Amino acid sequence: MPTKREREYYAMGYRDGFKAYSKMGTPFELEEEITRERFGYEPVKNRSRSKLGLYKPKRKLSAWNKFVKANSKKREFRYRNGKLNLKKMGVAFRRKRR
Repeated sequence: MPTKREREYYAMGYRDGFKAYSKMGTPFELEEEITRERFGYEPVKNRSRSKLGLYKPKRKLSAWNKFVKANSKKREFRYRNGKLNLKKMGVAFRRKRR
């Protein structure tokens, strides 16, 4: 448990970092500034976020992942303490595929 002084130091550091970040501008503005400084040309405007690599498309679930997602709530695949019985699920998954 942090002490009162540690919490104050943390809050001060957070405020200082937030002020510094707000003075710098948005990440896109910083990227444009860096591009101008390093390479000497204006960056391309209106790039989509996916092309910037900010959004990655989600992978499709494998057959096993789909099976686990669909059957993880069933009582037959649960221990009494709530954990999943993966060994039993694996057997059922292999049987299902035949």
